[in-house]
Amino acid sequence: METLNYRFDGGTRRLKPTPQLLGVVSSGNLEVLIEQAPLAGGCSVEINTAARGFGAIWQAVIGDFFARWQLADTRIAINDMGATPAVVSLRLDQAVQAMLEEQP
Repeated sequence: METLNYRFDGGTRRLKPTPQLLGVVSSGNLEVLIEQAPLAGGCSVEINTAARGFGAIWQAVIGDFFARWQLADTRIAINDMGATPAVVSLRLDQAVQAMLEEQP
């Protein structure tokens, strides 16, 4: 297993306080937990992956995600078993959309 950590600052979008868990960790998939957290306006992402040596690809996928959503005070945990970048982006977008849709 490899653990990767990323942090982004400068986001402006805050999510509702109820955490979201999407996906299932199994062969070729991943789970995403996204939650509100006091991070001084930052967005932190921790990835635990079985696929070692793909840090540059993860950084590109997570960087693109942050550029789209501009999240602030958000913690994201990803448990990965070899998901493709497209699946990673889909799960992350689903989690954020679920948290935005339920806001009053």
